[in-house]
Amino acid sequence: MASTDTTYYDNEQLPRAVQSQDMEAFDGGSTSATSFSMKTFTWLVLLVQVFGLAAVVMVAVWMGHFRGGFAWQSNPLLEFNYHPLFMIIGMVFLFGDAILAYRVFRNDNKLIIKIVHACMQAGALIFASVGLKAVFDSHNLAATPIPNMYSLHSWLGIITVVMFGLQWVFGFVSYLYPKAGMASRRMYMPYHVFWGIAILCFAVATALMGITEKVIFTNISYNKFIPEGVLLNCLGLTIVAFATLVIFLLTRPEFKRPPGPEEEHLQLSE
Repeated sequence: MASTDTTYYDNEQLPRAVQSQDMEAFDGGSTSATSFSMKTFTWLVLLVQVFGLAAVVMVAVWMGHFRGGFAWQSNPLLEFNYHPLFMIIGMVFLFGDAILAYRVFRNDNKLIIKIVHACMQAGALIFASVGLKAVFDSHNLAATPIPNMYSLHSWLGIITVVMFGLQWVFGFVSYLYPKAGMASRRMYMPYHVFWGIAILCFAVATALMGITEKVIFTNISYNKFIPEGVLLNCLGLTIVAFATLVIFLLTRPEFKRPPGPEEEHLQLSE
């Protein structure tokens, strides 16, 4: 007499109703996990924006309230104050948000996201360029001209902006216009991602060195916990928190943009 106790089953031998129930249970768990991940992602993106905007506001308060406000070439000392403000807006806030564009707009047309990404990066480069002009003017137009490019902050800052510009050019040519072939784009993508993260880290390091350098040059009573010193410590920590969250969101596989129909078509046609 044949045994009716079947302990192990091959899925192909199961009735279709059982297979359907199993797949529904599996999909339900997967959907629940995905929903949880995307809720976490949304809150983390909002936190990134809070940190980014807080950094911009703090540097504006620092320069506007504690350092005398803003002017252009008529007052080189106050023209300098545009330098940290524009650098934080461009090389930290806009740069970080541009990196996250592919994660945030994960279900939109990829060509549109490429344009958004490129435009945000171009905006960051414009802010950085004006910020560099402000600091060079403040040195060259001072009553007693100040030497340029002698500090580690200035060296790393120039390296960061130049590398950022090259990254933008290579990305534009490879992925937007005239656009390289699929094989070349795939080969370059890991390097594009790596250098994007690396340049953001360079920008953060440069900003922190710039804050410290300004504290030293202005000779404030930093060790007495004056309001300006506390603000600068909070600014530095906020910049670090912003960049850390951006890199976390960028490197987590569950937050990666799923391939769209046009990408799947390209893969199938290779």
